[in-house]
Amino acid sequence: MANEIWWRLGFFFGILIVMMLIEHRHPARQSPVNINTRWFANLGLVFASSFVARLAVPIGLTTVAVYHQKNSIGLFNLIEIPNIVAIILSFLLLDIVIYWQHRLFHRVPLLWRLHRVHHADAHIDASTGLRFHPIEIVLSILLKLAVISVLGVPAIAILIFEIALNGLSMFNHANIRLPPVIEKPLRLILVTQILHRIHHSKRVSETNSNYGFSVTWWDRLFGSYKSNASKSDQALDIGLIEYPDAKQNASLWGLLLMPFKDKPSINQSNQK
Repeated sequence: MANEIWWRLGFFFGILIVMMLIEHRHPARQSPVNINTRWFANLGLVFASSFVARLAVPIGLTTVAVYHQKNSIGLFNLIEIPNIVAIILSFLLLDIVIYWQHRLFHRVPLLWRLHRVHHADAHIDASTGLRFHPIEIVLSILLKLAVISVLGVPAIAILIFEIALNGLSMFNHANIRLPPVIEKPLRLILVTQILHRIHHSKRVSETNSNYGFSVTWWDRLFGSYKSNASKSDQALDIGLIEYPDAKQNASLWGLLLMPFKDKPSINQSNQK
C-alpha cells in the first residue's frame, strides 16, 4: 500500500493514453467540438476535483481501511472469513453501491444538478469518463467512506476497486466501436461503449438506463438494462436537450458553475 499512488497513477495514465490512441486511430463518432477544447475542460475537472476532494476529505480511503483493520472496526474485521472472500465481497458490494449512487444522482433533482455536468457533454470519449463536478466526487468519496467503515473493507480491495472503477469508466466512455463478434459476448459481463452511449442519449428513457460503470449485472438485476437505443449507435443523439450549445458545454468555468444555474431536472425534461 506504500506504493498506492504510483499504482493508481500508472493505471490511470496508461489506460487513458491507450484509449485516446485507439480513439484517434479508429473513432466511432466525430466530435462536434474541437477535441483540444473538450479535453482541456474535461481534464481540468479532474484536477479541480482532486484538489477539492483533498481539501474536503484529506484522509485517504485506504488509510481509513488500515485504521479500521487495526482497531477491528467494520463487519469483515469482526468475523472470521478468508481475506480473498472479503476482497471479492467488498468489490461487489462497492460496485452495487456505486450503481445505486448513479441512479440516485439521476433521480434526485438536487443531485442531478451536479451529475448533469457529466451528461451535458455533446460528445463522448475517454475524457468524458473523468468529467464529474468536484462536489459530486466529494459526495461519492463520503459514501464510499461510509461503506468502508461499515463493512471493514480491506485496503487492497479499495485499491483494486478504485483502479477498476476509473479504468472501466474510461474504457466504456471511449469513442470506439468494438466489432460485433467481440462486443456482443462482452456485454454479457462488461458495460461496452455502445451500451454506455445509450446512457448518454438525449432521450430521457434511454438516459435513465444502463447505470453500471463496470458489469452489466446490476442493470439486468434491477431492471435498468437497455440493450438497444431508438437510433443506431452512429446516429444516436448525445448530450442533454437542455444544453444544445456544444461549445458552451466544453468550458471549464461553465462546467464548474453549471450546477448553480437553473435548469429543469431530467425527470422534468421533455422526451425527444
